[in-house]
Amino acid sequence: MDRTTPEPDVTPEAPPADTPDDTQHSTPLEEAAPGKGIAAEHGVSTAAGDTAEEATSEDAPAAEKNTPSGEAPATEESAASEKAPAAEESTAAEEAPAVVEITAVAADPVVEGSTASDEGDSASDRPAGETPDEPVAPRKWRDRHAVAARNVGWTVTGLSLLLVCFALLMPTSAPKFTPGVFLRIPVEAVLGAAVLIGLPRRPRIVVAILSGAILGLLTVLNLLDVGFNMFLGRGFNVVLDWVLFDDAESYLKDTMGNGGAIGAVIAVVALILIVLVVMTLAVLRVSNVMARNRDAASRATLVFGIAWVTCAALGLQLSGPGIAARTTVARVEDRVNRVQATLKDEAAFAKEAKKDAFGGTPGDQLLTDLRGKDVMIAFIESYGRSAIEDEATAAGVDATLDAKNEALTKAGYSAKSGWLTSATYGGSSWLGHSTFLSGLWINNQNRYRTVTAGEHLTLTGAFQRTGAWRTVGVMPGVQKNWPEGKFYGLDNVYDSRELGYEGPKFSWSTMPDQYALSAFERLEHGKKRDKPLMSEIILTSSHQPWAPIPKMIPWDQVGDGSVYEGIEKAGKDPADVFYDSKKVKEEYGKSIQYSVNSLIDYVVKYGSKNTVLVFLGDHQPLASVSGSNASRDVPVSIVAHDKSVLDKIDDWGWTDGIKPDKSAPVWRMDAFRDRFLTAYGSTPAKR
Repeated sequence: MDRTTPEPDVTPEAPPADTPDDTQHSTPLEEAAPGKGIAAEHGVSTAAGDTAEEATSEDAPAAEKNTPSGEAPATEESAASEKAPAAEESTAAEEAPAVVEITAVAADPVVEGSTASDEGDSASDRPAGETPDEPVAPRKWRDRHAVAARNVGWTVTGLSLLLVCFALLMPTSAPKFTPGVFLRIPVEAVLGAAVLIGLPRRPRIVVAILSGAILGLLTVLNLLDVGFNMFLGRGFNVVLDWVLFDDAESYLKDTMGNGGAIGAVIAVVALILIVLVVMTLAVLRVSNVMARNRDAASRATLVFGIAWVTCAALGLQLSGPGIAARTTVARVEDRVNRVQATLKDEAAFAKEAKKDAFGGTPGDQLLTDLRGKDVMIAFIESYGRSAIEDEATAAGVDATLDAKNEALTKAGYSAKSGWLTSATYGGSSWLGHSTFLSGLWINNQNRYRTVTAGEHLTLTGAFQRTGAWRTVGVMPGVQKNWPEGKFYGLDNVYDSRELGYEGPKFSWSTMPDQYALSAFERLEHGKKRDKPLMSEIILTSSHQPWAPIPKMIPWDQVGDGSVYEGIEKAGKDPADVFYDSKKVKEEYGKSIQYSVNSLIDYVVKYGSKNTVLVFLGDHQPLASVSGSNASRDVPVSIVAHDKSVLDKIDDWGWTDGIKPDKSAPVWRMDAFRDRFLTAYGSTPAKR
């Protein structure tokens, strides 16, 4: 279409209405009411009530175009009077009326330097040609409270920036959450700002959303690291550890009930979603502010970039960590490396598990020096080195060990003790059990699945292979089918459903240790047999959260466990103990004392001249009890009535009694199986 409009014929009798330019951006104009002025052409709207003097300077040329040649432009007043008749005639059907778009413009208050393109606001949301009945009122609260809105905006922006920096700098273990960790410059923030500032609007929004979501996911993984380091002494393995959430849910059900467990799961899921959403919105907010203030944002990014390079080159640091931080990049690299190492370890361990010095040894050449002995292998939950050496627990535990050692001596028993380094820490007890019994280092779930799916010889399996022992397991912590019993070489397994307990649970522990041992005596050890007995017994009363704790009662009063109703009700609430750093250590120590008392009292009461007891801890307690830098050592003891049994291990260098000295030898837990088999007459298979 021709962009110029022919000049209309103007007659004194009936001057026609002005015809606007038919330009690409023009909007038809309706004759304005007298005294209100004419709206600017080219699609520019003015607020109702604006006078003609406020029209933009772009209107002047258009007005001149509509003036006949040789005539001076009419004044605003004369134009208004000439338009009046035309306005009356504009109702005729044959004439197309012009429309004036009158829109109340209520611009949002924005940060200085903002542009409409970044805000996405248009001058009018009303279709062209629609005439409002009355001026539109301000649309938003911030139009009426501009100062408050601006302050709120800056506050939200500041909090968003702090949240992003927190996520980029946060450590993965609770003790490292110190102010100095957050007084650093994250290189990821500098690089991210540079990228976002340079992008056009739409790509910038997409990149900001993706970056926020990724940062939120990394924050969730960091929080998992914090939790795993607190409970298991290691970070979260993104390949292997997902299966542990099922165990965590079971633990919550056991300690908090179904309702509490469901509530905890909902809270965790909600927290994850909140972190993802809030982190995404925070990055998007910071991105938009930088785009509206590109010059200032560019200068700030340059300054921080130079500062980072300078601090990195000079190695400047504040009380430990360097000021120039690359925490997130390093952590992503570490996760990738751990994934690769895990995948490689899976194949390497499968080959390692097939190698076994005693795997092909015939039964008649295994454990020949223990024939005729009733052998008990007992694991005490969370019985670690800290129980004996930590000031908060040592006094009570050491006194108990001394007293029980004296009781054993009076009953004709002797003992030797040393240290083993467990393959796990704070939890995952089955990793410690399988490492001790298989002679393989099983420090993750993948290795556990691999070894239990195979036929590697276990220490308990060696007893079964001889045909000289009946092998049984007492597993009060097992509450469903346990196919691993076949791998361990156990003829029969008594889980929590088969021990006949009718009393209350003690937090996670399904029954007191004294009851489990009493049931073992009733179901197996106290019965007449044609073979000696080899038993694996798991004692669980010292499992976290260490409240309430059972009490020792006369053995003839244990019965079906109903007697523990009053003891459980009189005990402490887990919530009052587990989150108190002082109380949790005290109660942990008391739980170890209870388990040791139960086990040694059982041996003294029900043992015989043929009794051999091997007992140890499966792992250290969690970091809040053992300390963030605690070792993974656990005590191990061998008790026997027949002194010749202990003579076989004289060259081990272990301490006399059931309390190992600090200077006693420390072996890796996977070394015990072969040493034990060798000491008691087993012959390695010929290759």
